[in-house]
Amino acid sequence: MEPYHNLLKLALRSLLAAAVRLRDTTFKFFTAVADTLFSLYFASCSMLPCTVDLDADSSSAATTVHFWIPGHRKSTRPALVLIHGFGANSRWQFYYQVRHLSKHFNLYVPDLLFFGRSYSENPDRSIEFQAGCVAAGLRKLGLERYSVVGLSYGGYVAYRMAEVDVAAVEKVVIISSGIHYTEEQKEEQMRRIGGEGIRDLLLPKKPGDVRKMIKLALYKSRRYNLAPDFVLQGFIKGISNNHKKEKLELVDHLMKKANAKPARITQETLLIWGNKDYVFPMNLAYQLQRHLGSKARVAIVKEAGHAVNMDAPDEVNRLIISFILG
Repeated sequence: MEPYHNLLKLALRSLLAAAVRLRDTTFKFFTAVADTLFSLYFASCSMLPCTVDLDADSSSAATTVHFWIPGHRKSTRPALVLIHGFGANSRWQFYYQVRHLSKHFNLYVPDLLFFGRSYSENPDRSIEFQAGCVAAGLRKLGLERYSVVGLSYGGYVAYRMAEVDVAAVEKVVIISSGIHYTEEQKEEQMRRIGGEGIRDLLLPKKPGDVRKMIKLALYKSRRYNLAPDFVLQGFIKGISNNHKKEKLELVDHLMKKANAKPARITQETLLIWGNKDYVFPMNLAYQLQRHLGSKARVAIVKEAGHAVNMDAPDEVNRLIISFILG
């Protein structure tokens, strides 16, 4: 009987391993399908994928930035760059914006480093490096003048681009980004949203973490929280876990030091905030406006949270178009 018992145990182990592989494959399959659908949607908006190698002609660490660019650039339209926040790549975060905005602008949508298909061997995890890579990629694409929209983490990147390259950046839109943020405010906010669990919030490990992230980011989160666990697990395995080590380093660098007095950019700036933002409360918008002076104005969107571009996409799109074209 002993050989049969051993054979049975071996068969059960093999079945269990196969089930785990099938589960992981299912998770990744769902994410791959969703990613493909987002890509097809961007393509239907006359956008094309494009990869820019920044260090192809040098001996420095290789850096690649992936963009979605206009399929047919029109000289009558101004250029607009959309920079996403933490979480998924640009397609997942700007699908409510791309169709509407692409009718008014030559739209450029990069994936920040370690999101989507953008990657760097350089160990620098600073906002300055992210901003420099996006700007360098745009120059390689032949873009000399453009306005920029930055969402949450992407707001830090957009702000830095405006600070460093005044000649290139015309107007700036910052959405839900705590740029003018004191150390005391940072510590208080970390206590409110989970303290040291900020890493799990931005890079979730389990479906419960994803639900917490959705609830915190979206005021109108109910429809997204209806997603079953296997869908959320697919997001974790297929999107969030890609380049996880590097993303954690980005989080650590961002949280290391709050900048109470960032540089004062000179471009006209629009600050868009949801009045139900529990990540970066509304007062931070007015704090940044006071810092920037008369060239900055605040637009508060009612019944919208941190991801105001998803809670109230029509209003956000209208605000962006009116400001950039005004």
